[in-house]
Parts: sequence; structure tokens; C-alpha cells
Amino acid sequence: MAEFAEKGFAAASIRAIANRTRLKHPLITYHFRSKDVLWRATAEFAFGQIREAWDRLDESAAELSPLDRLRAEYASVFKYTVAFPEFHRFMRQECSTKNRRLKWAAKNVIMPLLDRLVPQIAALQAAGRLPKIKPILFHYMMISLTCTLSEFGPEMDVTGDVAADDPLVVQTYWRTVESIVFGNSDVAVTARRTATRGSRS
Repeated sequence: MAEFAEKGFAAASIRAIANRTRLKHPLITYHFRSKDVLWRATAEFAFGQIREAWDRLDESAAELSPLDRLRAEYASVFKYTVAFPEFHRFMRQECSTKNRRLKWAAKNVIMPLLDRLVPQIAALQAAGRLPKIKPILFHYMMISLTCTLSEFGPEMDVTGDVAADDPLVVQTYWRTVESIVFGNSDVAVTARRTATRGSRS
């Protein structure tokens, strides 16, 4: 992912990937017969990690309200991008044009996620719990918020002496996002009440 994220598909090479992973070049080409196949496997793996996080959420948080479930799902995406900042850069390389890799990704790995998120967004908008903009716009607004630290981390370090990988920065940033976007969620309200009680004691 790092090779594709840094160089883009055209400039990335399987030989460089072999060097990064300390694997023999023929071993990689044996399992992935072309760079395109390897790119697709990388995309499938990344989006699969997010789906696995959502599956764990389904198992452990069945009692969540619809708003807090959506909040938790976007929090999962954010946590993944913090752990793997290359993820958004990897996708951004393909988003500048409507190339065949973007079209493949849209059909095979992006749409399955959207098919889960968009109906939830629309239902919460109908219930007055989220702003009434096109659900797909709301989704990409959230995606842009999840990638802020990974995209602008180096710039923030230079301009504001802020380390995007500092756990306190990560926690403070996402709490602020949740407060702004999901401010009326049950979890957010409980967290604010707990913090208020703690400050008074």
C-alpha cells in the first residue's frame, strides 16, 4: 500500500514492493501475476479490514442506537486511517481520473460499504438526527474528516508543531468531529455529562 500510495500505480513497481517486504520478486509474481492484480488485492485487503471492524461492532454493540452505530462505523474508518495513513493516499492516487482501477474499486470494494452506510444516513436524516443533504455527500464529508490527520499530518507538524500521530491529538480531534457531527448522539451526550460531573467534583 505504501508503494502505491507514494508513487501511484504507474510509477510503483513489484520489484520495489519486493524490496520493501523483503520478499523475492518471483514469489510475488507467482501469487500476483501482474501489478494490476496486486493493486486490486491491496484494495480488497484494506477495505476488508474496515468490514471486519464493522463485523466486530455488530457482534459487540447490538444495543447501540442507529445514530451511535453510524458514529461508531465512521470511528472505525478513522482508527484504520490513523493506523495506516497510507490508505487514503493509496485511494487518492486513483481518484484524480475515472480510470479502470477506480471503476473496479467503486464496484467491488467501495459500493458494498456505501450499501451499508447510505441507508443508515438517509434514515437518520428522515428522523431529523442528521443534516438533510444528499446521503452520499454526507458520507464523503465524513470520509474527508477521517483522513484529515493522515493527509495533513506533515503540514500540521510544520505549521503548528502538531504531531498527527500523537495519541492525545488523535483522541481530541475525533472527539471534536463526533461532537460537531453527532452532537446529539446518545454516547456523546453521556460522555459530555460524565465529563461535566468530573469537572465539578
